[in-house]
Amino acid sequence: MVRPESVKLTTRCLLPAVAGISSLLYSVTPAHAADASPAIDTGDTAWMLTSTVIVLMMTIPGLALFYAGMVRKKNVLATLMQSFALCCIISIVWMVAGYSLTFSNGTAWIGGFSRLFLNGLGEHIHNGTDIAFTLGAGTAGATQMTIPESVYMLFQMTFAVITPALISGAYAERMKFSSMCVFSILWSLLVYTPVAHWVWSPAGWLAGLGTADFAGGTVVHINAGIAGLVCALVLGHRKGYGHDDLSPFNLTYAIIGASLLWVGWFGFNAGSAGGANGRAGMAMVTTQVAAAGAGVAWMLMEWIFKSKPTVLGIISGAIGGLVAITPAAGFVLPGSALIIGLITGAVCFWSATSLKHMLGYDDSLDAFGVHGVGGILGALLTGVFAYGPLSATDANPAGITGSFHQLIIQAEAVGVTILWCGVISFVLLKLIDATMGLRVSKEEEQEGLDMSLHGERINI
Repeated sequence: MVRPESVKLTTRCLLPAVAGISSLLYSVTPAHAADASPAIDTGDTAWMLTSTVIVLMMTIPGLALFYAGMVRKKNVLATLMQSFALCCIISIVWMVAGYSLTFSNGTAWIGGFSRLFLNGLGEHIHNGTDIAFTLGAGTAGATQMTIPESVYMLFQMTFAVITPALISGAYAERMKFSSMCVFSILWSLLVYTPVAHWVWSPAGWLAGLGTADFAGGTVVHINAGIAGLVCALVLGHRKGYGHDDLSPFNLTYAIIGASLLWVGWFGFNAGSAGGANGRAGMAMVTTQVAAAGAGVAWMLMEWIFKSKPTVLGIISGAIGGLVAITPAAGFVLPGSALIIGLITGAVCFWSATSLKHMLGYDDSLDAFGVHGVGGILGALLTGVFAYGPLSATDANPAGITGSFHQLIIQAEAVGVTILWCGVISFVLLKLIDATMGLRVSKEEEQEGLDMSLHGERINI
């Protein structure tokens, strides 16, 4: 917006009128009105900066190492490359269009274009001082923030980055790198961005229904899991699936990656409180409890049915618990978090070890078995266990409370996400396959993606 002091007029008689109009606009625009917006809170900002950094750590190096440790030696570098490249690519996509289409005001279905290329991001700086911005200004669910918009944008960018990277676990060891890049860009804009707008923008239609998704059960995990399942079905099995040795190359990498993911998840969940407050503290507690419960549940299931508890099993269980608590973290109490974790650990064990083999799809690193199934469970159980006072506001003094009605709302959000993501992902994959091909050749797959796609190999 043009400020009065910057306007140059050639006729003195127009100056008072233009200055008056500009002053009026300045006084009623929430983004600029210091007296209409809360001041920037340095404590909240410091916590959100920290959360942003550790959520970024979840993708690189966390997810990169977690996935790389579970593939064969000849595909380790290619798997690391996927996470690192997507961090670069999706950061640009988010900066250019993703943030604007998700969070700037538009319709109930998609955001607007006011923040393309982060245009106007600096408008919340007035005379060298940050002024808090209003998310969804002018909508019924508008939220006044106490952090700079730049920090909020970057925090949300880390979510946009990790989601397509999670999908890579399903097509590991067989997808062309070029096709992966194109698919991820289109998927981010056509699947992630609309669903994030529906759920997290105050103007979104699922938000209007009352959907509870604290940190990404639908937006991140169900989206990634369903897309991963579609990728596995469209691409088909890896060469040698079912009879060759496809065991992980280095579980040390995997457990280091899982540990980094666990630590980073505190930023993922507690950071979604938007500041350093009691809700963030409770989200940290529930995150830890659910992860621990799910890790123990998977370990016990494996001990009972497979005779030995494994490293791969316990870290997969803990990740499943972290996935399931993501939509619930800011809505449930610790006892409920433990129940969510125990249920999820057992169910994800079944989906990753039995369901996958029963149905015959090759979800290489269990993107669907852990993220899809865990995300669905977490979203639904949020509707059962939500504790109202945790989310109570002036607009909704009862908060989001577990009930049959809330469970139905959660189920609707889950169903819509599965349908939209499944259909669009399938269409994108088929279009890319028809134009540039999805899969590497049999010879390239046999040689390994490290050499055939990137001309490098590890020397361990």
